[in-house]
Amino acid sequence: MAPWTPLTTRLSDALGSLSARLLVAFLLPTLLFLALTGTAVYALARGILEDELGTSLTAIAAATATQVSGERMLTIEPGDDTTGTRTWRNLVRLLTDVRDASGVRRVYVVDTRGQVRADVGGGLPVGTEVPELARDRLELSRVFSGQRAASQVLFQGSDGQLYKTGYAPVRREGEVVGAVAVEGSAAFFGPLARLSRGFAAASAGALGVLALVALFTARGLARPLSRLMDSALRIGRGDLTTPVPPEPTREIGVLARELEVMRGALESRDRQLKLMLAGVAHEVRNPLGGISLFSGLLTEDLEAGATQEAAGHVARIQHEVDYLQRIVEDFLAFAREQPLSRASVAASELLWEARGLLTSDAAARQVEVRVDAEEAVLEADGSLLTAAVVNLVKNAVQATPPGGLVRVTGRGEGPHYTIRVEDPGGGVPEAERERIFEPFFTTRQKGTGLGLPLSRKIARAHGGDLRLVPTPGVTCFELTLPRAAPPPPH
Repeated sequence: MAPWTPLTTRLSDALGSLSARLLVAFLLPTLLFLALTGTAVYALARGILEDELGTSLTAIAAATATQVSGERMLTIEPGDDTTGTRTWRNLVRLLTDVRDASGVRRVYVVDTRGQVRADVGGGLPVGTEVPELARDRLELSRVFSGQRAASQVLFQGSDGQLYKTGYAPVRREGEVVGAVAVEGSAAFFGPLARLSRGFAAASAGALGVLALVALFTARGLARPLSRLMDSALRIGRGDLTTPVPPEPTREIGVLARELEVMRGALESRDRQLKLMLAGVAHEVRNPLGGISLFSGLLTEDLEAGATQEAAGHVARIQHEVDYLQRIVEDFLAFAREQPLSRASVAASELLWEARGLLTSDAAARQVEVRVDAEEAVLEADGSLLTAAVVNLVKNAVQATPPGGLVRVTGRGEGPHYTIRVEDPGGGVPEAERERIFEPFFTTRQKGTGLGLPLSRKIARAHGGDLRLVPTPGVTCFELTLPRAAPPPPH
């Protein structure tokens, strides 16, 4: 069985391909339609032609029966064909004229017992029972009851052709005493068979053309889908740099565009993750080095009994641990996808709460934080939005020299609410403006560089944005958020 396994696999793959499925979808219904149509048309044509042949033969038989005298027919006895009696000769002459005039194969007359009284074309002697009559018992019973009838079944003659028999009753003084049988050839089967073969050939040609159309259509669909599949496989293998090529077909083009958007998002996320990991490694290395250094010094001082110096080393270790913990918390806050818990939030209260959380920091640096906020309602996650504003105000406080002023304003602008945080720190150098929202980018010696990226992430999660507004002499960040929809009028 092993040698057949690759062949079976290849056959399964071929049948499972889009091209094969389209071919089957195109050809199978058409093949069934042509087969059913051809069979139905053939059967209908055959039935009509058989009925016409039977009607024609019974008409000939009826016309002949009107010329046959039932009285004289019954006088014909076995041996009359040998001696050639006058009555037998007259009857044979009549049947011969009918056969020659109508072009049928055989005309004969039988009595009600099925015995031959005259047979032209069959050669049966008088008094012989006709074997073919056993096949048409039902039809003969109708004939002997006074009706015309034609054989329901075509039969094959000695020449290999199909024939049909028409019957009509022979009467004597109104009583049926026999029957005239006329056998005619079903010659129409030759043209009908040729018509059937022509239909089959035309159907095969149509199927061939349809197969070519289906093949080209399948290839036209399969090629762009194959390219999309290759792009998806590349993305699955981790290749996020190769762009997904556009496709001209509208539906497949939409798939290509969406796949390219997904690739770009994954590439951005992968790049961001690498930056984050590199940033975490860099930021963690410094406090770990400090912990290691002061731990060694602490060990030496404890062995030497210098407890006063040991206490200082413990404080330095604790300081580095706190900084390390803050790095981890900032990293988790930025990396975690937190679902928004939206509720109605008063914008002015949000800004005053952020100011209150930074009162001690501002006092320590002798910086004033001034809030000027219009009333507005935001549909937002209050805790996350507060964290974003706190990050902005905290950065402004740290960048402001002692005695400086940090301005926090909130204004409604159409469907949006804009929060501006300004400090007199001198602004952001132009070379750094494109990088300040990158994770772990910071210009301070002690800082994780995650505050601004986290604030922008929170803003965009709410349907807003955070940007730096270049302003001479000051640093201004602008946080834009959508306002809550007004309640419907009662």
